[in-house]
Amino acid sequence: MQPFAMMTLFLLAAVIACIELGRRIRIRRNQKDEAPSGLSTIDGAVFGLMGLLLAFTFSGAESRFDTRRQLIVQESNAIGTAYLRVDLLPATAQPQLREDFRSYTDSRIALYHAISNNQMRCRTSWLAPALCKRKSGTNP
Repeated sequence: MQPFAMMTLFLLAAVIACIELGRRIRIRRNQKDEAPSGLSTIDGAVFGLMGLLLAFTFSGAESRFDTRRQLIVQESNAIGTAYLRVDLLPATAQPQLREDFRSYTDSRIALYHAISNNQMRCRTSWLAPALCKRKSGTNP
């Protein structure tokens, strides 16, 4: 199980345990005291703060998702531009470089489909320097 999933389950269990503990404390206090203690104002403030915390959490997650999406678009535009600029190179170097770009693009697509696969990350990180070396005229 991934650490993120384990942490999520732990936090969920902790929240449920705290809710149950609070419920039992309230039941015990209500049995001792017949008059309400005026905790409704405090309860409202705590729930308001919890709502704000939840809203800020989702806002942060949304901004990270949007940033990731923009980075993917920028990368795809850069790959497309570089692929079109292969036409400026000598005709003898173009076929191999185009094939390298296709391999690189396929590996990036596979990486985005299986982001947790470390083997794909290694393959992609290996192909990028090879493309740069070929583009500059030196063989890897």
